[in-house]
Order: sequence, then structure tokens, then C-alpha cells
Amino acid sequence: MIAARLAMTAGLGLALAACAGPGKPAPARAPAAAAPPRSTIVVVPQVMAPQGLVGVIGSPPAALLSRFGTPRLDVAEGDARKLQFAGSACVLDIYLYPLAAAAEPTATHVEARLRQGGAPADPAACIREVEGR
Repeated sequence: MIAARLAMTAGLGLALAACAGPGKPAPARAPAAAAPPRSTIVVVPQVMAPQGLVGVIGSPPAALLSRFGTPRLDVAEGDARKLQFAGSACVLDIYLYPLAAAAEPTATHVEARLRQGGAPADPAACIREVEGR
């Protein structure tokens, strides 16, 4: 009986202490550590066949930017990168991945879609349109 009362009193004390309001401020957290070095493990992506995509598939980012200009989107995720260019009728997404450890990402996949409705478009025709803008 006494043990039960002691336990109940201790529990009540803890509950009241939690409601007492702010105490000391929490200690400042240390700044986040720098990003870890790039992994030397690379999963080689499947590279799209270059039919109609010659000069795009296998190109590094600098060559694509030189050819198509400023991208509408430039998204990096880890070692991968996506460049998006837009013409008047289509949107061109170019995906770049490194093909070896510590290598610069190169274009391995291309997707094209219509701006109106988002239906798939011919990538080669979209490349020509984006080049001509």
C-alpha cells in the first residue's frame, strides 16, 4: 500500500513538473557536418539508344547548355542531374548520370512531352524545336 502511494506521488510529481513551463533553454546543437564524400560505388544506368538523339545522349552538361541555352529547370539529386528545356509546343527532360565512379554525369535518357496536356512527344522533334528557339 505504501509502495503504491509512493509510486503515485512520484508519477504526479513528474506530471506536474512537465506542466511547470519552460526551464533552461535547450543547449545549442552543433552545426551539421559537411556532406560526406561521394560514393565510389556506381550503379551504371541503362543508356538510351541514340537514334534521333545523336549529340544529346552521352553529352556532358556543358555541351547541353551550350546547345540548348539556359534550362527551365536544373535539378541535382546526389550524383544525378535533370535538365529541362521548353519549346513553344513541347518540354524536353534530359537525365544525366555518371557512368563511372567520380565521373561527370552525362546524358543517358531523354523524355519529351507536349506542353498542352502532357502527352508523350517525339524526342527528336522536341530537340529540334528547343534548339530553334
